[in-house]
Amino acid sequence: MIFLQRLHFLIIVCILIFTASHLPAADPLPSWGDSAAKQNIIEFVNKVTKKGTPDYVPPDLRIATFDNDGTLWSEKPMYFQMYFAVDRVKALAPQHPEWQTREPFASVLKGDYKTAFAGGEKAVLELVVATHTGMTTTEFEQIVKKWSETARHPQTGRLFTEMVYQPMLELLAYMRANGFKTFIVSGGGIEFMRPWTERVYGIPPQQVVGSSVKTRFEMREKIPVLIRLPEVDFIDDKVGKPVGINSHIGLRPIAAFGNSDGDIQMLEWATGTKGARFALLVHHTDAKREYAYNTGAEQALKDASEKGWTVVNMKDDWNVIYPPLQK
Repeated sequence: MIFLQRLHFLIIVCILIFTASHLPAADPLPSWGDSAAKQNIIEFVNKVTKKGTPDYVPPDLRIATFDNDGTLWSEKPMYFQMYFAVDRVKALAPQHPEWQTREPFASVLKGDYKTAFAGGEKAVLELVVATHTGMTTTEFEQIVKKWSETARHPQTGRLFTEMVYQPMLELLAYMRANGFKTFIVSGGGIEFMRPWTERVYGIPPQQVVGSSVKTRFEMREKIPVLIRLPEVDFIDDKVGKPVGINSHIGLRPIAAFGNSDGDIQMLEWATGTKGARFALLVHHTDAKREYAYNTGAEQALKDASEKGWTVVNMKDDWNVIYPPLQK
């Protein structure tokens, strides 16, 4: 009787093993359509993770860098960090009555962002310096954290941190599941992103590379602090991105992901050497579910065609854009 019971148990185990081995593998990128972009990603990951092949890359060298604005989350109608700056101008305005007549602050307070940002980089820099500096790094972190938990996109009503791309969240998880270390390399402020990237992307603060202002060490009431100074330290955009990668990461990525001309040098840095390499551009083509535009990505799209970089057509290649809202 005991023998028959054991035999029956072994038969069931064998059936389960056989059945499991013949079931189709779970789709690691379910929000991606069955496109060339998805196939290219999976083929690359399989290539560099298969031991005993010429293209195998050890886990400690599997570095993947991701731009943030327009690559991991949306960037329209304007960069989300600018909405943060606008909200800070409004919050600080009672302490600065001169802003009522001084540009670009006066236009921001009137809600006329077109005029406020007509001054280009000079206007942006003035707003950032006024709203992002003059406090400790800890104070700034708390301000950003609170903002990221409450601020909402003016058109969709979603939290800004809910304006992330579901397919890219899946891609981040897929690459990490295959031994990759994922980094953000963005033109956005490094200390603007660090308070929320782990919660939203699963990317810890030490794996975020971005633009920065200068800081100074001080003792305040016998407590050591770092003060954010009104002076730019580093711009992590265009040619700055490979420099930032070298300074913060110390390894050349084997995969890089972007969406604009500001990412070209990062993609070139990742792919411009021997071995299995991968570069991908997110092309914004979906006016109905997100936005459709080429502005700011003209050269990157041309380079992608010439250099064999993968291009994601958001309208055709992604089944969904944003993750479902939490109830």
